[in-house]
Amino acid sequence: MNIEIDKMLTQAFECVDDGNYSDALRFYDLVLEQDPGNIRALIDKGVTLQNMGKLKLAILSYDKALAMFPDNLDALLNKGSALHSDQKYSEAITCYDMVLKIDKKSTMAFAYKGLSLGELGQLQDAIKHFKKALSIDKHYDLANISKETAQKLLKSIKENKSKTP
Repeated sequence: MNIEIDKMLTQAFECVDDGNYSDALRFYDLVLEQDPGNIRALIDKGVTLQNMGKLKLAILSYDKALAMFPDNLDALLNKGSALHSDQKYSEAITCYDMVLKIDKKSTMAFAYKGLSLGELGQLQDAIKHFKKALSIDKHYDLANISKETAQKLLKSIKENKSKTP
């Protein structure tokens, strides 16, 4: 990798660390001017845009990365996450399914898919996905907390149905 590009990526990362997203984006754009196919800059730019709440722009950045590297797990997971944040749960699930085709043990893809399924009201399926993530990594907090939340929701739904005449 070009030393100049590496320096700019480091500076961008430091800006993100300081919460200075606008400057980080300038560094990512400078990198992409010199190296339009820089996968790290494309994905990190997407993450930065996502942190700024600019979901559509973040998804565009992930799509550029995926156009060059369709099997890039980071781009797929982040795109799914951005779609989830944009309440496009079915599209997010498609991204997570693509990750799971490539990496059958992606705890993050299982947990994130569980979150999207939960948002769609498919709590039983969501719980299965959280359990699958936990079977791979029993210390994965996101899956554990989400599984407990989904189970409580499911229980309260069942209790409310039994109270309804």
